[in-house]
Amino acid sequence: MLKSLKIIWSTLIMALQELRVNKMRTFLSLLGVTIGIFCIIAVGASTDSLERNIRDEVNALGTNVIYVEKWSWGGGSGPYEWWKFVNRPEVKYQEFLRLTQRTKSASDFAYIYSADSKRLVYGDNYLQGVTMMAVTEGFSDMQDLKIQAGRYFSPTECTSNIPVAIVGAKIWQDLFLTPENAIGKTIELSGHRLKIIGALKAYGQSMVDAFQYDDDILLPIFAAREITDERTAGLDPSIMVKARPGVGMDEMNDELRGEMRAMRRLKPKQEDNFSLNQLSMLTAGMQKMFSVISVSGDLIGICALIVGAFGIANIMFVTVKERTNIIGLKKAVGAKKSLILLEFLIEAIMLCIIGAMIGLALVYLLTFALSHQFSFKVYLSGSNITDGIVIAVVSGIVAGIIPAWTASRLDPVVAIRS
Repeated sequence: MLKSLKIIWSTLIMALQELRVNKMRTFLSLLGVTIGIFCIIAVGASTDSLERNIRDEVNALGTNVIYVEKWSWGGGSGPYEWWKFVNRPEVKYQEFLRLTQRTKSASDFAYIYSADSKRLVYGDNYLQGVTMMAVTEGFSDMQDLKIQAGRYFSPTECTSNIPVAIVGAKIWQDLFLTPENAIGKTIELSGHRLKIIGALKAYGQSMVDAFQYDDDILLPIFAAREITDERTAGLDPSIMVKARPGVGMDEMNDELRGEMRAMRRLKPKQEDNFSLNQLSMLTAGMQKMFSVISVSGDLIGICALIVGAFGIANIMFVTVKERTNIIGLKKAVGAKKSLILLEFLIEAIMLCIIGAMIGLALVYLLTFALSHQFSFKVYLSGSNITDGIVIAVVSGIVAGIIPAWTASRLDPVVAIRS
């Protein structure tokens, strides 16, 4: 056992000497392995980070919320059958009120709709293309509204026609510079005067296109109706329903379906003329995209690894040729074929691991730079690192097995004469 450890240690020392002496040959041999590992790990880290960021954003928006709407969000494997939804009736405020009274599995409710391309004026300045979002009181219980200054709507403001508003970060930055300066100011939205009572923090870009408020102005439902009524074509109002603690989404989904069918007087054989959407449907629809990206990156990485494996195999054949007489001496003093085979396999594996470590270092530097440069966070997980090392070891075994087997089969007498 001690003799085997000494041979392995001397192999490692000899391999490091080869790296130091033949720098260009080693660099060219490791380049393919480095690129291959870099591609595989970089794509794996990117897809994992994309999924993690989307999952975090969906969790922040509420995974226990169902949206009762006219349109379905899709997410299935087939084509989007829009013709089934286009003639459906919009959800109504009266239906929202009845659901709040009759749905036992839910804790919070909200009725919302939004209208784009509004003109907002303050003094001599104006903003074009502002999105007006009409909400009820329960909307703040559904969403984690990050109010930087001011407050949310009071119950009285939500149930009466009081012209107040909460503005997004892009609006107060362009018109008032600071959120504190916006509070108490009077603005005009499409000719209607509103008093600002709240200013939201900046949300930035999101992977999930839902409830990003930087360009939005929030109004209570009755104040918003003075500007644009929810019955206007194309506004697509929604009823948001949040499940009680301990209530499963399937249970609440079944109850909502029954209540909506009863309110709309649908017969048992009639299809639903409404949709019950969940944010998890958005992530489910992206799984196929993640798979395609991952497979594409793996194919690129495998091609680079094949080139790298040929390079490693080439350098190992050269190494065997250069050390033929040393192999003969080792076998003459009693070294077994298995130890000679192991010696060259370890050297090939070590070369691949060095290439993998360089590739992992490059991926880490890339993730560090991207995470600090953009709001999108890129993660290099432990499983990504483990995958890189395992792939490197397998590549080393595949690339080194034939040269190592050739070295172990050499005749000691012939090898010493070499």
